[in-house]
This record gives sequence, C-alpha cells and structure tokens, in this order.
Amino acid sequence: MPTITARRVPVLDLRAQFAQIRDEVLPEITRVCESQELVLGETVRRFEQAVAAYCQVDYAVGCGSGSDALTLALMAYDIGPGDQVLTVPFTFFATAGSIARLGATPVFVDVEPDTFNIDVEKAIRALDSSPGIRAIIPVHLYGGCAEMDPLRAAARERGIPIIEDAAQSIGAEYRGRKAGSSGEIGWFSF
Repeated sequence: MPTITARRVPVLDLRAQFAQIRDEVLPEITRVCESQELVLGETVRRFEQAVAAYCQVDYAVGCGSGSDALTLALMAYDIGPGDQVLTVPFTFFATAGSIARLGATPVFVDVEPDTFNIDVEKAIRALDSSPGIRAIIPVHLYGGCAEMDPLRAAARERGIPIIEDAAQSIGAEYRGRKAGSSGEIGWFSF
C-alpha cells in the first residue's frame, strides 16, 4: 500500500505575494511613517486619484474602513429610521449592520446560485412589493459583478440610488464598466 504524506496547502501565500511587491512597498511605508501623514495627506490624495482613475469615476474618497464607507454612503442619501434598503444576506455582516446602525431596515433578497450575486428578478419583485425601499445595495462577490443594467433601470424608474458593495471585486467589470462605477456610489475594502 502506498504511503500518503500529508502536506499543508496554504489558502493564501502572503509571503510570495509580498515578495513580488516588496521593493515598491517598503520605501512607501517608510516614507509614510517618517512623514507621520497617517491620515489624509499627500499619500491618501494620490491613492484617491489613482482609485478614481482606475475605476473610471470622477472621485474617490478614502475612509477608515469599508463599514465606514457604506455608512457614509447611506448617510449621503439620508437613509434612517423607517427606511428600507434592499440587499442580500450573503455578504459580510457590515452590509446589513450599516443599514441597521442608521435605524433603517434591510430587506433581503436571495442571490443567484451560480454567481452568488443579487438575483435581479427577485430584487425587482421586492421593489414592487415594498414601497418603503429607499436604496439598493447589490454586493459584488468573488471578483464578479451583479447584473447591473436591469437593476439600474429598476432603481432609476423608482428614483432610488444604488450603492455598490464592491468590497471583493475591485478590478471586476460589468459590460466594460468597473465594479463600483455603475451605481451612484460604490465602495471597496482592502
């Protein structure tokens, strides 16, 4: 009988990833530490400009966390007590948590079984049956995007914004548009 030797297979090899960018990253980390521009400053301004250009949008704003970004996006649309926000339950808890933090209620619709992104047909049915929905948060997962065109049409018809949770999909595209650029606001997490 052959001998089987167990061996660890790393899920994510951060050492190999860091080795590829080490010479570029370390001088920048040193510069930030020495300048003490840990919040805002020139580095953040350059980062915001680079992200905006990459995502093909006019503006990008750095926040302390993805949760902060989502909460600020909802606040920008005055989402609060008594409001409903359409989203999916298959996501990090901060999506529903940011909605609840502002006193609003998440309205959940299921995801597509093959992409794990929002089921647009179910979302449209929920919009038709829940007139209190004031925003839609599709969650783009696993480097893919939700079907944004029909979702955008449904949102536009009802006069409600789409806030894209693109935390896991920077660089993904939907019909030539970068994740985070199809709604009124998109956000990422690093």
